[in-house]
Amino acid sequence: MKANFVYKGDALDYYNTGTDAIAAGDIIALATRIGVAGTDIAPGEKGSVNVTGVFALPKTATGAVAQGTAVYWDGSGITTTASGNTAAGYAAEASAAGAGTIEVKLLG
Repeated sequence: MKANFVYKGDALDYYNTGTDAIAAGDIIALATRIGVAGTDIAPGEKGSVNVTGVFALPKTATGAVAQGTAVYWDGSGITTTASGNTAAGYAAEASAAGAGTIEVKLLG
């Protein structure tokens, strides 16, 4: 069987099966990784979710994070704790202790 190219895959179609609208920029847990909504997505509608790139995300980890460290989504922000959290990617830059955001390279 041959493979057929469908699309590049920097963004994926995402169906909002919830009852609340998803706003562009919202973080969406996708089973084993996260994506960032590229558009507003109304309930029952389809929109785009970015799964590659570097995004400034809220940080819940209180300590410093070195560039290249694996990071995870805990439902509120980025942490370095893997257990019970969703893989996000890695720190695209170093982040100081107490910083409110961190630049993350998504897993893709």
